[in-house]
Amino acid sequence: MTDRDAVPAVPASVSSASSASSASSEAFDLASMRKQYRAEGLSESELAATPVEQFARWFKQAATEGGLFEPNAMVVSTADAEGRPSSRTVLLKHFDEQGFVFYTNYDSRKARELGENPHVSLLFPWHPMARQVVVTGVARRTGRDETAAYFRTRPHGSQLGAWASVQSSVVSGRDALDAAYAELAARYPEGEQVPVPPHWGGFRVAPRAVEFWQGRENRLHDRLRYVAEADGGWRVERLSP
Repeated sequence: MTDRDAVPAVPASVSSASSASSASSEAFDLASMRKQYRAEGLSESELAATPVEQFARWFKQAATEGGLFEPNAMVVSTADAEGRPSSRTVLLKHFDEQGFVFYTNYDSRKARELGENPHVSLLFPWHPMARQVVVTGVARRTGRDETAAYFRTRPHGSQLGAWASVQSSVVSGRDALDAAYAELAARYPEGEQVPVPPHWGGFRVAPRAVEFWQGRENRLHDRLRYVAEADGGWRVERLSP
């Protein structure tokens, strides 16, 4: 046997880890994990005039009938100036015909990326209802008055947390984070007004397309998408599943 034909020895630790990973995957039989969705679907005739109105209908059902832990939880996907994506779960705090609003630290990764590239995607994964809503649009910062008004509605502890956390930065340990919070709690005890952090605020995502996805039998899902028109109206198109 030549050197080209020789098979390098695999370290026992690597072999064991690979075997364990394979066994773990096979134990769950991922290929066979699937749910059969319902027969009832979503038709064009059922849609509201605007995507925000349709979202309001579905959101009400998700919040009251869907059995969801946090129906306003959404996956926010951004990309930096070089197109490298990142995603995280954020809570929707307001929506109207102007867009979908969430709040964050302006020094966080998502805020920095939105500063470089304002195009964003929001995904509402309402799995118990076999529904998804995908919003794509452009994000802009909310005004300071709007930010301050929302900040005042947050629990006292959450207001302190907005100051204590330098979001997305490396922290030496949990003790450092707890110490920063304790110092702020001593400075601003319960009942005392906490100033709005200058590095914290909202983003409003103005939708350019909104897709409503309803799971159907045999993976023939309904996908209806509103697309913004130049005159301010909306075009509805059906996407193949």
